[in-house]
Amino acid sequence: MSAAHARSVPRRRTRAQRGRLRRGLRIAATALALGVALDLAYLAWLWPDWDALAHGPVPKSAFIEAYEASREAGDEPLPPLRWKPVPYPQISNTLKRTVVVAEDARFWRHEGIDYDAVREAVDTNLEQGKIVVGASTISQQTAKNLFLTPSRSPLRKWHELVLTWAMERKLSKQRILELYLNVAQFGRGVFGAEAAARHYWGTSAAALSWRQSAELAAALPSPVADNPATRTARFQRRVRKIERFQAAVR
Repeated sequence: MSAAHARSVPRRRTRAQRGRLRRGLRIAATALALGVALDLAYLAWLWPDWDALAHGPVPKSAFIEAYEASREAGDEPLPPLRWKPVPYPQISNTLKRTVVVAEDARFWRHEGIDYDAVREAVDTNLEQGKIVVGASTISQQTAKNLFLTPSRSPLRKWHELVLTWAMERKLSKQRILELYLNVAQFGRGVFGAEAAARHYWGTSAAALSWRQSAELAAALPSPVADNPATRTARFQRRVRKIERFQAAVR
């Protein structure tokens, strides 16, 4: 083999490698473009009629529909759905203030994402070496409950953020809180403040006391396990913590 031929072999191999790299990049770019297109199509399918959501009746949430589907499938015995949406004025101011203080203290000031809470949650979780606190706002939880699933995948979180961004620009803060309090889960099969008030105490959401409001707010992080009926130790600790928060807003 001549010296010139020997020198040409590495160059041919390098060109072949570059060709494979270009083909790989084209395939990756095509797959990425297809993924983005499919995701946009999914978001378009999910996209609500914001005007109807801003002014119409409270819709049945995706979480409520999922509960009904599970109950109908009969995979496990589930109690009947309890859900009775009511207008904002028919929910006690006590419950509104308690839920905001307990779940999202900066609700009235942020634009859907509480970046201060995100930073605080990251610092706490890094310090503990595990996820012990979250930073989802009431707006994010409303978007998730209304349109998405309980999945914790990054893609679901992305959809939640997009829908939250749109919701904050299309709906008033009062309407977002009204929706949240009408679709949030407060126990197995118990959705919304009115159904919860009637189920646990035989009263209306308009007549909830400070203690009852604290107990409903304490159920929000894990409503099936911790609620006014189960009264677990974790639930009781959270109630006491929320009652301390309440003292600051009375």
